[in-house]
Amino acid sequence: MRVARTVAEAARWVRELPRPLGLVPTMGALHEGHISLIRRARRECDVVVVSLFVNPAQFDERADLDRYPRDERRDAELTADAGADILFAPPVEEIYPPGFATTVEVGGLTDRLEGAVRGAEHFRGVCTVVAKLLGTTLPDVAYFGQKDAQQLVVIRRMVADLNLPVRVQACPTVRERDGLALSSRNARLSAEQRSRALALPEALHAAARVAADGERDGAELIAAARAAIGERGVEPEYVELVDPDSLAPCERLERDALLLVAARLGETRLIDNTVLRASVAPSPMQLDPRKALA
Repeated sequence: MRVARTVAEAARWVRELPRPLGLVPTMGALHEGHISLIRRARRECDVVVVSLFVNPAQFDERADLDRYPRDERRDAELTADAGADILFAPPVEEIYPPGFATTVEVGGLTDRLEGAVRGAEHFRGVCTVVAKLLGTTLPDVAYFGQKDAQQLVVIRRMVADLNLPVRVQACPTVRERDGLALSSRNARLSAEQRSRALALPEALHAAARVAADGERDGAELIAAARAAIGERGVEPEYVELVDPDSLAPCERLERDALLLVAARLGETRLIDNTVLRASVAPSPMQLDPRKALA
């Protein structure tokens, strides 16, 4: 595996390699969720590029940026073992050089949910860095995890609106054995917080069971999720049922919808989501997140 440190180097290398090329954007602190994306890219593409860049532009709190775990040597070893051909690991000044003054903003999808909690600069930072990564590596396919569901919707809209020649591939959330979605932030949870964090997948589980019993009222589905969260003494930042394309609130489950939840445990924010099916039986993952293991 080769390691590129500059935009020019990465751009030159990808132009010399066969197609199709898959890109897996990461901020490091790799876990099995990231590895599953790399392995899927390896199965489907001739060349796999993994980016490793802790993007300061998408952090709404400087303390959160400072606490973000960094271990490039470990990440590079995991990336190589998973089958990547190139690791693009630039310094901050390579992505945002002196005089950098351009940002990418997607309207209509970024002012709610994570945008409301983290501020407009969060998704502006996400879209700007993803656009730069796509422009540098020119992938045929870019792989993203479904856990960051709103981010996935926003990136798809950006790609469509800007006519970018890349397919955005969503990949299932990878979970620990008890159902907690894998996240780089899980390592910052105390034992007590780790136990309470199960409130998030349990909330999704509860709403899925109510939907499977025939409930279609959005308020009732949200109430079921909130009740499950409350059983572990967690106060959610939001629990919302939304359209999977527009992110508009769903008053009724008349078509498949996204149920999203976010909560803070101490200084650590966690998010999770699932798709509630309107007309078919829910999947085993919906009824029991522990069955969504990779």
